[in-house]
Amino acid sequence: MAFARLPLTMTGVTLTLYVVSNLGHGYGAAGVVGAASTLGTALGAPLVGRNIDRYGLRPVVAACGTTSTVFWFAVPHLSYPVLVACALPAGVLTVPAGSLARQILAALVPPEQRRAAYSLDTILVEATFMIGPAAGIAAITSLSATVALSGIGLIFGITALLTYLLNPPIRNEDEQAPAGTGRPPLRTWLSGPLAATLLVAAGALFCLIGTEVATLAALRSHGDVSWTGLVIVVMCAASIVGGIAHGAVRRAPPQSVLMLLLAVLVIPVGLADRPWWLLMLALIPTNLLCAPTIAATTETVSSLAPPAVRGEAMGLQDASTRLGLAAGSPVVGFAIDHSSPAWGFAAAGFGGLLLAAIGLLWTRRRTPAAPALAAGVRAHR
Repeated sequence: MAFARLPLTMTGVTLTLYVVSNLGHGYGAAGVVGAASTLGTALGAPLVGRNIDRYGLRPVVAACGTTSTVFWFAVPHLSYPVLVACALPAGVLTVPAGSLARQILAALVPPEQRRAAYSLDTILVEATFMIGPAAGIAAITSLSATVALSGIGLIFGITALLTYLLNPPIRNEDEQAPAGTGRPPLRTWLSGPLAATLLVAAGALFCLIGTEVATLAALRSHGDVSWTGLVIVVMCAASIVGGIAHGAVRRAPPQSVLMLLLAVLVIPVGLADRPWWLLMLALIPTNLLCAPTIAATTETVSSLAPPAVRGEAMGLQDASTRLGLAAGSPVVGFAIDHSSPAWGFAAAGFGGLLLAAIGLLWTRRRTPAAPALAAGVRAHR
């Protein structure tokens, strides 16, 4: 599943470079294509997860894998208007590598060991983000757009085929629904605590993407763009270290506490935005909490959602993080354009805190039905 995530990390930079360099459009036009693809993925993730719950892994992976492979092989031969039109439906049917991996882990790993498993999964995500964008840029600049984009399609196809052949379980034996048992209604499990968890997840990704945008802007404004790669590698390494620690401890802080620390620690980073090495050091504390916050989100979602709807719940988690990513970049970019990169870090932190606060207030207003439902389902089985 880590390999299956690799093409997802390559798509953004390769599409941008293809639209700008090969199709001759601006970065705004490239952003339209990226936004359409992101929106499609956000809309499609819950629907794809729901179909996995209903029909099983194989038919959904076959449909999504075929669509993704065909789309990326076709991209080098599409005009810009056709590419924009195809990006959203292709995003809807993207292979759900992230949510599928988390669903499989929930089936294979006992509840008391899931923190370690989800932390390891998040660490592998960080590793793919260290490899994927660089590999995509190298391929499209040193080879050709056709080879690079078709290569992404080939990886999508291979990983979908391997997943189809392996057919890993999406539920364990204890979670198989009795014959005649219907699907729990949405209102019985999409409760206040789960909705709050999803909002906090959106806030975390808003904060993370905003931090990246502010970091790039700060390095560019001070003429240190050449150090961007090293700074990003250190940020990813700090996240990996945090993920290892989170997975190793017997008890860890809840998602809300981790999110609060993540956002609070990024707010003052702008005070140390020069020279580049001081900025890099200032970013380490907040990035130590990146992987733990994401892993804690997954652990919370898996505990609140009944097994029968786990795919849809994991899809909602994907959708919330995508929406956080989609909102964070323009909001923080707007703050930077009208002030300075230093204020971009503050905007990232305060924006994440705002979304998290809405989620926590929502928890206080709603009855926590999902834990009771999940406990009742387990007791019945």
